[in-house]
Amino acid sequence: MYLLSICFDNAKANGVGELSLIKNKRTLDKWTILPSGAIGRELLQLIAVACGGTNLFSRLDFPTHNLHRIISKPLTIGFCIASVHSYEAHYNPAPIFGSGIQIDKNGFLRAMGSTELHFLPGDMAKSRARSGLSQTSHFILGYGYEPQYHDTTDDFDYNDKFFRVNRFHSLFLNSAPLTDPVEFLSRISYRGVACKRLAPLHVLQRLSYLFKEHLGIDTDVWMDKNCNFLQEWDALEPWQKRAALPALDAARHLHYGFQTSKNPLDLPVPLLFDRPDLLSGAKQFPAWVRVMDALLPNAQFLISTDNKMKSCFPADTLSTSLPLPEQQSSLKVITSVMSKGDILLIDGDGVMANLALMKLSQYFKDQGKSVILARQEAYIPGVEAVYASFIFSKPLTETRVDKLRKYYGDSLVVGGSGVDVVQRLPEDIEKIPPDYTLYPELGENAIGFLTRGCPFRCPFCVVPTKDGQIRQVADLDELLQGRLTKLILLDDNILSHPQAPYFLEEMVRRNVMVNFTQTLDLRLADQEIARLVKRVQCSNIKFTRTVYHFSLNDAHNLDQVAEKYRLFGFTGKDNVEFVCMYGFNTTLADDVERFRFLRSLPGAYVFVQKYQPIIGGPPTTVTGDRFFDENADDLIDQLICICFTQNMKNMEKYYRWLSKQYAMTFGGIHEKLIETIFKYNNRQQKGSYSSKLIARFT
Repeated sequence: MYLLSICFDNAKANGVGELSLIKNKRTLDKWTILPSGAIGRELLQLIAVACGGTNLFSRLDFPTHNLHRIISKPLTIGFCIASVHSYEAHYNPAPIFGSGIQIDKNGFLRAMGSTELHFLPGDMAKSRARSGLSQTSHFILGYGYEPQYHDTTDDFDYNDKFFRVNRFHSLFLNSAPLTDPVEFLSRISYRGVACKRLAPLHVLQRLSYLFKEHLGIDTDVWMDKNCNFLQEWDALEPWQKRAALPALDAARHLHYGFQTSKNPLDLPVPLLFDRPDLLSGAKQFPAWVRVMDALLPNAQFLISTDNKMKSCFPADTLSTSLPLPEQQSSLKVITSVMSKGDILLIDGDGVMANLALMKLSQYFKDQGKSVILARQEAYIPGVEAVYASFIFSKPLTETRVDKLRKYYGDSLVVGGSGVDVVQRLPEDIEKIPPDYTLYPELGENAIGFLTRGCPFRCPFCVVPTKDGQIRQVADLDELLQGRLTKLILLDDNILSHPQAPYFLEEMVRRNVMVNFTQTLDLRLADQEIARLVKRVQCSNIKFTRTVYHFSLNDAHNLDQVAEKYRLFGFTGKDNVEFVCMYGFNTTLADDVERFRFLRSLPGAYVFVQKYQPIIGGPPTTVTGDRFFDENADDLIDQLICICFTQNMKNMEKYYRWLSKQYAMTFGGIHEKLIETIFKYNNRQQKGSYSSKLIARFT
């Protein structure tokens, strides 16, 4: 995120005022220099308090009256933020929005409601200030002028759910220690150099290059597998340690806060620093600026310094700008690009392109209408009609539909299996080719159905009610439009159609790469089907590797499954993904048996999906004593020992669900299971996760 502006009332040093950071409508300054002393320090602290999180202020060990000019009067802070990264997209209602907080005389901080945010522009989207407990939402870093550091006392297990306060604690309390530099460097060296993981390797490479280039630190051995970082750190000059410390701390928090990012140092984040010129003195200050500028190329720096040091600031760096998101680029809130008579389509909960909306889009465009797509929710005045599609039937679906109905009234049409399993597009629209411009992320990939329906009547599935018996609805010519060679196939059970061998032969003949999104029914395989499937270029949904998709939703007839599986001749070099539903009618013993069985099949691995009740369908039937038996602990111990060579990250979904079921049933946590959840990813969240389970279920 980027901070665009902040306003305040009753601040001790600054009183009433506003700070705007926007350079023009499209950019803001990368480096903003604030005055030194109490005024600049307080501005940085106000920003950290407002953006850092409402639940973290009480953890700062900072007297509240230090920020109040009049103790009996609340301190009010309003701020505008730009969300410019996908990690934050689901937290915020618009790319640019405003929030506000108040701190009363007792130090209690509360998020202000939208009706209280009168100081924000009337047309600006408004959102309640975040709690601060999320690892990625409203990510901000802050540093005081005398940074200290941990020496073998740092918490790299992240047992404290309020660990995030360490990202800006020293801005309020100079004695608050920053990252242990030796431990951090040793850890990313092991992960990056020894284990050859890209993100830590990139972090270490950038640090070592910039420290050598600008700070004169000899980092030649930093990329060696057996580098002794304690020895390397002890060899540094005191000013080099002071200059390197905030860079290491920022790298640590970004790397561990955004563990799925390949280049976490490139993320857009605000960094606040009170008097960084005191780290190294006037002579080395320009070198420190260049280190931080290159280390964090997309960071927004707000620093306080005295007038003398401004003349030492590198002129080329000071003139750098950062791009702002276009307001109209938001898929959630769009105001300026729509006019009366336009058609709004809302993709309520889909994770891939919505074929029905694509057909509606083409239908209205053929009539000369302008069409725009929004995701989840959008509230835009003046549109002619709104068509919303929801795939999943969840409580959140009902909430969103109710809100949309209240806003749009009779202009809203809602469909999709999440709200109506019978409703279909009119026949004349169903026949229209889809509008691929609605989802540009599809690129050159085709999407659609060759067949609809299924002969089986599985109680957890919407297909028998929605689509009935199996039938052909299109051919490859229609789907590929004469030019496309990659197909996302949405068929529910293509192998159940009598012409299935012909369809597969056609895919082979046309050299089409196919993603069988809904999986293939292994029960219907025979020698011919197996031979043809192996000849088809079966792919993952991104078409980056060969993947075969099947499903295994219970532990019945595993001998038959093994026999069918052998027809394909898969080896350990193949990628065979089995979608395994959980939370419907299997017990823990059944699940362990399923996963152990799949682990025994060469090339097979698991993709778990939680059961989503369909409209009029059965609820989940496996909770509490119906799911566990007297061997629950032993079964969980067995479960966490079943490791697949691929996709264990996905298994964490099941582990998390299981840990909640365990806590609800037995009133405690299974420590080995939780340790497994955080064994490789997001260790900083382990303590918070455990404490929430205990607080909720014990």
